[in-house]
Amino acid sequence: MNFAAQALIEKRIRRDIQSLHAYAIQNAKGLVKLDAMENPHRLSAQLQAELGARLGALALNRYPAGQVNELRAALAAYAQMPPGFDIMLGNGSDELISLLAMACDVPGAVILAPVPGFVMYAMSAQLQGLQFVGVDLTADFELDGPAMLAAIAQHKPAIVYLAYPNNPTANLWDDEVVESIVVAQAEQGGLVVMDEAYQPFASRSYIDRITRHSHVLLMRTLSKFGLAGVRLGYMLGPQALIAEIDKLRPPYNISVLNCECALFALAHSETFRAQAHEIIAQRAMLFEAFAGIPTVKAYRSDANMILLRVPDAAKTFDGLKQRGVLVKNISKMHPLLANCLRLTVGTASENQQLLAALTESL
Repeated sequence: MNFAAQALIEKRIRRDIQSLHAYAIQNAKGLVKLDAMENPHRLSAQLQAELGARLGALALNRYPAGQVNELRAALAAYAQMPPGFDIMLGNGSDELISLLAMACDVPGAVILAPVPGFVMYAMSAQLQGLQFVGVDLTADFELDGPAMLAAIAQHKPAIVYLAYPNNPTANLWDDEVVESIVVAQAEQGGLVVMDEAYQPFASRSYIDRITRHSHVLLMRTLSKFGLAGVRLGYMLGPQALIAEIDKLRPPYNISVLNCECALFALAHSETFRAQAHEIIAQRAMLFEAFAGIPTVKAYRSDANMILLRVPDAAKTFDGLKQRGVLVKNISKMHPLLANCLRLTVGTASENQQLLAALTESL
């Protein structure tokens, strides 16, 4: 880097930004890709052709218009959105999380979430100049109810994030503990965001309880549904709340291509539902296989990922990669995750490759 560019960076780029690292994406070329919680199933050749024809007919010279409202209505119906609620769209859940941080950026505002959890909760707070408070999970990755309630009482957070199921631990939390947190946050006048990114694979949802609370927003994504490449998240909540946050949404944030892909997928939701059922079945198979490997511990999952503790995460990660399987080494993300790997549930053949590579690596 030349001197002029460095001087400009020092003068104009925030110090905390300079100290950050850009989000790193692992090179998966030639590997079985089990590192990013993607749906491993592609569309059939027939559906690919149908989708291609629809995308080819779009007017790419025009900004998105009424098509976006058509998608909002389709997603509201798919999610069974209650009366009196509204829906907004984001370029993935990441954009919605950023918009929430912007909307709640008042003096002294705090964002609070259990940790380890989704990294974007803390990142969005930092980028917006807000304080982030992480409350450790218990040793078995359950919510620490007393610690969460104490943190809410002390910090009076603008937002409490509860990922349901959690990432990277993949578990659903006790409903009574969740409800106590929701009530405590209501009493001190803050928002709760239930992040249901992995809802297609979960045994429970918060959607049937959302009408009880006027301060709860429900966030989901189509990435795990099967459209990770499309980048589309959505958020449901009381109309008045959604209207305020929606003011921050950039114009035309959802492209006509994204929109048409999502409408097509919702029209063929039974195909993606069948894929989710297959992933759940493969998840059960993997748990049965892991139970027969005495040196690993697999934690229960309601998502399309499994958290695995091994004797040496770095050695096992490298061994898997050398054998053509890419997972995520999260052992340094948080002390509770020491020697933990996070792996995506793949197709039947991919999972067999994983098990063979894991056995050899151990």
